Amino acid sequence: MANASTHDDSPHVGSGHFRAKPLWDPYVAGVFLGLVLLGTFLVVGRGLGASGALTRITAKITEFVAPSWVHANGAIGAYFAPGAHWWDDWLVFELVGVLIGGLAAGLTSGRFGAVIERGPRVSARSRLLFAFVGGAIVGVGARLAGGCTSGQALTGGATLALGSWAFMFSVFAGGYGAAYFVRRLWT
Repeated sequence: MANASTHDDSPHVGSGHFRAKPLWDPYVAGVFLGLVLLGTFLVVGRGLGASGALTRITAKITEFVAPSWVHANGAIGAYFAPGAHWWDDWLVFELVGVLIGGLAAGLTSGRFGAVIERGPRVSARSRLLFAFVGGAIVGVGARLAGGCTSGQALTGGATLALGSWAFMFSVFAGGYGAAYFVRRLWT
């Protein structure tokens, strides 16, 4: 949002300015994330993940729009078989908890507001377009791989699964390699 003291290149676009408190130390946040992951193993016997919940929620929305197609579809029709419920997976409730937790964190840290984070050479429209395209690619990749990065990296890495560790190193190497090509957009 532009005002007398800022100009239109401000990376924050939204409903108003807010005074943000400092971010958590990443090591402290990592310890808490590890404790949450340990807690999920102890309480529900499984680790973290989000793509399963998104699949179920998408199936429920699709059932509202095209019920006959959903029930005939082998991939998502099982969610609506007699006696089954689309919310039968604890990951749906995990995702709701993530949304509530994110809202609570934003409100309590003074960081709640509509913001488009971008570099000085990136327009808000381009940033939103790239975010949407990137999110769609990651979503399709998660469905093809049978799981999301949080399930693969966090849960699989915690169980010392070799494929998960190879995945994590590949993601970091790919991100580091791609950063070279887009670094000028952010500085």
